[in-house]
Amino acid sequence: MSSTFHGLQVAKRGMDAQQAALYTIGHNVSNANTPGYTRQRVSLETFPAYPAPGMNQTGAAGQIGMGVEASTVERIRDTFLDTQYRDETIKVGYWDARAGALEKMEEIMNEPTEDGLSAVFNQFFESIQDVASHPSEAGARSVMIERAEAVGDTFSYLSTSLKTIQGDLQNERDVAMTQVNSLLEQINNVNQQIQNVEPNGYLPNDLYDERDRLLDEISKFMPVSLEYTKSSGNASATSEGVVTVQLQTSQGPITLLDGETHQVNAISLTTNQDSYVTEIHIGDEIRNPESFPQGKLKGLIEASGYIDNSGDKTGVYASMIDDLDEMAYEFVNWFNDKHQQGVTLDGDNGVSFFNEISQKEGAATGIVIADKIKQNTNNIAAASGAAGTDRQGDGQNAHLLSQFRQKVLVNSGSQAVSLDGFYQSVIGQMSVDAQQANRLKSNSETLQGAVEQRRQSTSAVSLDEEMTNMIQFQHAYNASARMVTMIDEMLDKVVNGLGTGGR
Repeated sequence: MSSTFHGLQVAKRGMDAQQAALYTIGHNVSNANTPGYTRQRVSLETFPAYPAPGMNQTGAAGQIGMGVEASTVERIRDTFLDTQYRDETIKVGYWDARAGALEKMEEIMNEPTEDGLSAVFNQFFESIQDVASHPSEAGARSVMIERAEAVGDTFSYLSTSLKTIQGDLQNERDVAMTQVNSLLEQINNVNQQIQNVEPNGYLPNDLYDERDRLLDEISKFMPVSLEYTKSSGNASATSEGVVTVQLQTSQGPITLLDGETHQVNAISLTTNQDSYVTEIHIGDEIRNPESFPQGKLKGLIEASGYIDNSGDKTGVYASMIDDLDEMAYEFVNWFNDKHQQGVTLDGDNGVSFFNEISQKEGAATGIVIADKIKQNTNNIAAASGAAGTDRQGDGQNAHLLSQFRQKVLVNSGSQAVSLDGFYQSVIGQMSVDAQQANRLKSNSETLQGAVEQRRQSTSAVSLDEEMTNMIQFQHAYNASARMVTMIDEMLDKVVNGLGTGGR
């Protein structure tokens, strides 16, 4: 038969189990607003019944229940939703970086407005037409020089502003790389703490939460895959173990963090003198920036500029800066060539309007009006070079100069287009890229938000639900305590009431 104090032990187990559940509810409520926290639940199991089957079992009619026990405290979390969330976070990180860079570029280019490069060009060529109509007027010639200076200043401003933002993006890129390495170190530290706890049979749920939060954070920068290795010793069957983090690339996975050896393969960038990324090092592995997988780090690398597989500079800002240099170079050389064919008021020819630009790189910041033009407006070659022409009244060359923006050719891919056509193509491509980045960013954020909502509905703390559970377990605890009181009264009768007959 069972022990006289069997009932007390059953009631005590009930109180202990309900108390553990109430403490877990208190932990959930306390962390209701903690970022990354996953609600926890106590798993209650019936205690093995008495007596256990065996040769020497008692002659009792059947097994008697021994109460309840709190076996484990587990997190309520769906790993499938975690994977979906991180997949969408990768896209959000990439398109957010790209959209942010293009938004700043649109602000700088400021097209189409009255202050953009296109409007400044219009004013310059209108001033040339005025000279063509009134070739001998010094006022018209002075305005033409001022408008030309405005063109040079605008080119320089745009190029300098783009390079400033490009430098900021390069700094942000380096900070992002440092953040990735810091996150890997933090995950490694949490791994080690988990490995110290799990062999003792415990589930370090709060450490699991911290690790998942860090994995969510690192997924903004690059796509990673996870492999879990169970801890040795007396680890629980539901323990997660340590995690190995791998970077997913088109050439195969690269280990960023080895969970078993606790080795971290830090990421580093190799850059040239202009801070363009030439190589990406991950431990002993080397990858070209062009083949690096999508994520915030790739978005910042593309925005700030890198060297592609052909050895050419490319990227959002690098391309725009090169396009401005191309325009400035062709503009100055074509304009000088046509200007030199004309004749000044003094009868001279071969006069350059701008200082010569010998190379395309940096041309946008090198547009300077020739000193000979600035010192004397008569040196503007408005007249044609035909024999017997009236230098005072001839504005034929100025007329040709005013039309050359539709004739000057700029190389665009495999074909040559006019200066206007080239600039419209550049601005149009920028607008299309910005629109695409904003659209895909919005789509990715919508999908990420939907997954996060489902994840929160599973893992987040609901105060209403916790209050309901608290009342439930409180009543169960009170009932178990009432059992103790009842059994105490029974034992009091047995101890103090029996054997008193005949006294």
